[in-house]
Amino acid sequence: MLFALGSALCYGISDVAGGLLSRRVHFGLVAVLGQLGGLLVTLVAAPLVDSDPTIADFAWGALSGLGTGIGMLFLFRGISAGALSVVVPVVAVGGLALPVLVGVVVLGERPSLLAWLGIVVAVPALWFVSLGDDEGTAAGVVSALISSVGIAVQYLALAQAGPDAGVWPVLAGRVTAVLAILPAVRWRKIEAKDALGAGAVGALAAIALVLYLLATRQQLVVIAVVLSSLYPVIPVLVGITALRERLTRRQSVGLLAAAASVVFLGIA
Repeated sequence: MLFALGSALCYGISDVAGGLLSRRVHFGLVAVLGQLGGLLVTLVAAPLVDSDPTIADFAWGALSGLGTGIGMLFLFRGISAGALSVVVPVVAVGGLALPVLVGVVVLGERPSLLAWLGIVVAVPALWFVSLGDDEGTAAGVVSALISSVGIAVQYLALAQAGPDAGVWPVLAGRVTAVLAILPAVRWRKIEAKDALGAGAVGALAAIALVLYLLATRQQLVVIAVVLSSLYPVIPVLVGITALRERLTRRQSVGLLAAAASVVFLGIA
C-alpha cells in the first residue's frame, strides 16, 4: 500500500508541475523532455537493483512505455487547453476502469461487488465531468480520454513484467515513450529552467512508475492500480484553490462521483 500511495503522490505532483509548464511551453516538448528525464533516472537506478530480466520483461516494459508516451502527450495537451481540476480526474478514472475490466476479463481476477460498483459509477462520472460550458473544457476532456487509454496500457503492460525484472522494464518503457512522443514535438527554443523543470517532472513520474511496479508485486494489479490512481486529489485541490478554476454544478457532481468510484475500488 505504501508503494502504491507513494506512486500516487509522485504522480500528483508531476501532473501539476508538468501541466502548468505545458501552458507556456509546447506540450509535446514538455512530454519528451520529461521522458528523457525519466530515462536518466532509470539508467542510474536499473543497475543498482538486483535483477534478472528476460526478453519478455523488456517487451512488456516497451509496450508500457508506448502507453506512457501517448498518456503523457495527451495529458499535457489536455491541461494546456482545459482545466487542471477536470482533465486529471478524467484521465485517472478512465485509466483506472479499463485495467480493472481487463484484469477481470483477461487476467481472471475477481474484484468484489464494491469494485464493480466503482466501475459503474465511473461511467456517469466521466460523462458529467465532460459537460463543460466552453470549448476549452471539451477539448481538454477529449485529450484526457485518449490519455486515459494510454495510462491503462501503461499500468497493464508493466504489471506483466516478472518479479525478477527489477527496474529494467521501466527503463525500456522510457525509451519507447520518447520514440512515441517525438513525432508530435514542435522543436523550438526553450529556457534552461523550463527544460530542467520538464526533466524533473519526468524523473518524478518515473519514480512513481517504479513504486507502482513494486506495488504490483505485493498485491493484485487491480488494487495497485486503484491506489496509484488516487493522484488526482493533488491537481484538483491545486486547480480549485491556487488556480481558481471554476466548475459547473454538473462537473462538481462528476468529480464527486469519480472520487466515490476510486473509494469503492480502493476498499473492494
